[in-house]
Amino acid sequence: MDDLTILNEIHKGVCMGKDSIAMVAEKSADGQFRDELTYQYNQYQETANRINQKFEQIGEIPDDTPMGEKIMGWTGIQFNTMNNKTNSKLSEILIQGYDMGIIKGVKLLNQSPEASKEVKDILNGFISFQQNSIDRLKKFL
Repeated sequence: MDDLTILNEIHKGVCMGKDSIAMVAEKSADGQFRDELTYQYNQYQETANRINQKFEQIGEIPDDTPMGEKIMGWTGIQFNTMNNKTNSKLSEILIQGYDMGIIKGVKLLNQSPEASKEVKDILNGFISFQQNSIDRLKKFL
């Protein structure tokens, strides 16, 4: 896989993550939990900034996240929180999303030995951020 494909995949994951955190944050009234979500949202934004800088360097624009994926994410969160909006349930939803992101990221690394060091560094940082986020959310389970 080339650098542009990898960057677009990371960008899609960042957008989905930010959207998910925003939706979940609306469902919680717990200040400590919302503070954690704000921290994680800001970490996503830092990754987005790195990706956008790289896109600018190579003269490209990131692909939009397909509307179908956005709708599926929104629907999944709405359905899964219909009867349960506890911090535990909200954390579980986010952790499942982070797990999917980690799997996708590791697959990208394994399938892209020719990717540039800079793009691999961005991807590794994104994977590490997601793993750290899981660890931080465990206290809310």
